[in-house]
Amino acid sequence: MDQLGEAAKTASDDKPTADAPKKATVPDFVGMGLQSAQDKAQGAGLHGLTSHDALGRERMQAFDRNWKVRSQTMEAGAFKPTDTDLDFGALKLREDCPAKNEKPPTAEGGKVPNFASESVKAARSALDSGVSLTVKDALPDDRWVLVESNWKVCTQEPAAGTSLNGQPVTLKAVKFEESCP
Repeated sequence: MDQLGEAAKTASDDKPTADAPKKATVPDFVGMGLQSAQDKAQGAGLHGLTSHDALGRERMQAFDRNWKVRSQTMEAGAFKPTDTDLDFGALKLREDCPAKNEKPPTAEGGKVPNFASESVKAARSALDSGVSLTVKDALPDDRWVLVESNWKVCTQEPAAGTSLNGQPVTLKAVKFEESCP
């Protein structure tokens, strides 16, 4: 190959191709408000954004300004393709950060999980959609459990570890700020 051909090959090798993903340095979002973190991520070119409840209660982050970032799936300072998904572990502004993200319970091995202190919503999500589930107020007030992510399980029937054989499950719960009787 002549010198001109070699120079042309080198110059074209240094240029990014049109189909090469763009990359960005990932900022540190921990401690930021969720909406601010999302805005900053988008400003950096990151657009595959999701978030989850860091307390494992399966709450939706409907009003992002009411949530703060506890964790992020991409390490701060990493140089990543901008099409990489970034997930924020978030909690309400007034809540203390847990030592680690909490995971909702799962019904592994066909056994009833221990739902004690879990949100009713997380308990419902752990069970197969065909399981009959009844949720009752554990206090004598007989209140309706409308927003299940705001209620924690006090007792359950059948007990944790029981095989799931299609039997109904009953939970008694109180609001998270209340004590179980």
